[in-house]
Formats: sequence, structure tokens, C-alpha cells
Amino acid sequence: MEYIQKGTKAFHKANWALFLAGFITFANLYITQPLLPTFSEVYHVSPAVASLSLSVTTFALAVSLIIVGSLSEAWGRKSLMTISIFAASVFTVALAFSPNFETILVLRVLQGIVFAGLPAIAMAYLGEEMEPASLGVAMGLYISGNSVGGLSGRVIIGTLTDHYNWHIGMLVLGGISLLVSVLFVWMLPGSKHFSARPLQIKALTKTLFQHMKDPSMLCLYGISFVLMGSFVTLYNYIGFKLMAPPYNLSATIVGWIFVIYLVGTFSSAWFGSLADRYGRQRMLLLAIAIMLTGAIGTLNGLLALKIMGITVFTFGFFAAHAIASGWVSKRASHDKAQASSLYLFFYYFGSSVGGTIGGVFWMKYGWVGVIAMIALFLLIACILSFLLKRIIATQRNRTAL
Repeated sequence: MEYIQKGTKAFHKANWALFLAGFITFANLYITQPLLPTFSEVYHVSPAVASLSLSVTTFALAVSLIIVGSLSEAWGRKSLMTISIFAASVFTVALAFSPNFETILVLRVLQGIVFAGLPAIAMAYLGEEMEPASLGVAMGLYISGNSVGGLSGRVIIGTLTDHYNWHIGMLVLGGISLLVSVLFVWMLPGSKHFSARPLQIKALTKTLFQHMKDPSMLCLYGISFVLMGSFVTLYNYIGFKLMAPPYNLSATIVGWIFVIYLVGTFSSAWFGSLADRYGRQRMLLLAIAIMLTGAIGTLNGLLALKIMGITVFTFGFFAAHAIASGWVSKRASHDKAQASSLYLFFYYFGSSVGGTIGGVFWMKYGWVGVIAMIALFLLIACILSFLLKRIIATQRNRTAL
């Protein structure tokens, strides 16, 4: 059976379907991020506590990814992805009727669990169905769907919160997500290179630990942790900075700032292609350097330069994420969904840890403290990248001997 090749009808359908699935997942996953100042004010909680409306979701997602990724090896790819996006959409509708902050947290935990059915499985699907020469581009296009979804969810909820209230915003986004879910089911081709296996917990646990014993994979998992921890921290607290003096921006304007995510749509696809041509490690280091440059740029007091810094930072993040996630699929020789699940476990665990700890830095040291924490995380990413290169070279030499 042939693999899906770039330029074919199947390639376009598969990528559009996964683009839409990524759109739904990330529009709903980050829907509370622009609402953190609103939650802090309405429910009389600190910024760090308000951030739990995102952190509990990403933590539940991280843990669930390990389980769902393993289940997909037995139950298939498309069916679990379908259940995931429909259930996530329904929970967004339910959030619209939340009477208090505690209910929001409970629903967000449940939503985090069902979100797990898409990200790792989508990466595994691409790794199995795409020809190797087309994988970098396909992964980049999928990641670009994530960025467009993250942008759209934040803009919709921010704008509707200003004009109506956040409950209406949740209801509208939930309805859109349900409609897009139907398109996903219709467009995604079935798996041709996946063979279902009986669900054997012991065997799946064994292969899970095999991935964890590979030092090169551990480096990639560590990189995902610090990259996402940096990214979520910046976006969690930039709203507090921009809605306070001297900027005093409205929730609508802050929501529209997330249009910056569009640069991630471009950088993820572009750097995914560049990594195939010039090497993953070189392009990953370049992307991390771009992130650091952008983060430092946000320290400038001028609003225009601060927005420019956020833009550069976002460009670098999506480029780095596309490279690292594609690298995991390439290096995993077996149980690709599990390998991808572990990558995303550390990715979203980094989101939970970084996003919450960032609140402590924000309250104690202000925006300078937030950027200092991000710079430390990115330094760790650089160290892990150099270590990864050395490990791969050592493994290659051993194989040659």
C-alpha cells in the first residue's frame, strides 16, 4: 500500500482534516487564557489561581495522553480522534452554563481528558501514513492548524466577552466546534498502514518504558517541556500586563493580539520543510534563539515594540515545536503513538508547571521576572539540543561498528 504523497488528493484531504482537528482542539484548549484577568476579577482569585483554569486542563491532558496513546495502538486512530473532538466541543458548550469557578475547574479537567484523543494520535497517523519525504511539511501544516485554532479561540472569546459575556463566547465556540467536527470525519482518509493489536497492558507498558530509556527521546521530551512552559507563561500573563496601566487595553484588544499566532502558521510549515533540508538540530537551535530574542524584546516599554517581541517569540516557538515533534516521529521505530504521547505529556506538563510558576514570578517580580524564567527555560532547551546531537552521533557510531 502506498504512502500519502505531497501533491496528491489524499494528501490535501488528510492535511485539511487534521488542520481542522487541530483547530478545534487548540481553540477549545486555550479558551480560558484571555479570560484570566476576568476570572481573577469576577471570582476574586489571584492570577496564579485563575491560571488553574488552563493548568488543570493541560495537566489532565498530559496524563491522559499516555493512556489514550496506548489505547490507540489497539483501537485505531480515526475513531479515537473523532470521539475526542466531539466530546471536547460538548464540554465547551457545558462551560457556558458554569455557575462558579469551581465548576469551571471540574469541567476543564474533564475536557483535558477528552482532548487527549487527538494530538498524539494525529502525530502518529502522520508518521504512519505520510511518505518520509513529505512528513516534515505535513507535520508543519498540522501544527499550523493548532496555531490558527489557538488564535481563533482567543479572539472569539475575547471579543464576545467584551460585547456580551464569556458565557456567550463559550456557547458560540462550542457550536462552531461541533460543525467543524463533522467536516473532520468526512475528510480524513482511513488508516492504511496501521495494524490493530489486542490491548495488552503489560506489553504496552513495556514499550512505553522502552521509549523512556532512549536518551535521545528523553532530550526531545525535555525540550518540549521547557518550550511549552515558556510559551504558555508569556501568553498567560501578557494579558495582565496589557490590561493594566499604562496600556489599559480592553479584553477585545488583548484577544486580538493573539492574531500574532498567524506567524506560527507560517513558521511551523516553513521550518518543518527547512529541517528536512538543512538538519533538525541546526534549525531547532535557530528557532530557540528567535524565541529568546522575542522574549527579551517584550521588556521594552513601547507597546509597538512589545507586540513585535511577542510576534518574534511566537514565530520561534511554533518553528521549534514543529521540528521537535516531527523529530520524535522520525526517531520512534515502534509504537509511534506512544512516543508522540510521551512527547506531548512533557509538552503539556510543561504548560501546567510553567504557567503556574510563571504566576509566582509575575506577582513577585513583575514582567521582568516572567522573562527571566522564560530565558532560563530556553537556555535549558539549548543545552538539551546540544546533548541530543552528541547522543545521536554516539548511537550512529555504535550502529556502524
